[in-house]
Amino acid sequence: MTDPIAERAVETARYIIETGCTVRQAASHFGVSKSTVHKDVSYRLRDIDLSLYDRVEGILQLNKSERHIRGGIATKRKYELIAVKRKRSLRSLDE
Repeated sequence: MTDPIAERAVETARYIIETGCTVRQAASHFGVSKSTVHKDVSYRLRDIDLSLYDRVEGILQLNKSERHIRGGIATKRKYELIAVKRKRSLRSLDE
């Protein structure tokens, strides 16, 4: 009998490697929490498949180093959307 938790960890790791997705995106894809994905690929996978662990760890480190950039882009989009809504609102008042 195989361990379903180990299978989930390997499947999650392969998905992250194939897509380069973040922990949050992987969690959403598999319908589990971010904590579960993180524990699977950062702790459990090390004991299951070390080479797979090393590949996933590289992607996680890259995502972590880019996190502040993605956050800045999201904030920029947020305020651009607010500005567009404000302009539409002002135009409707003028009409």
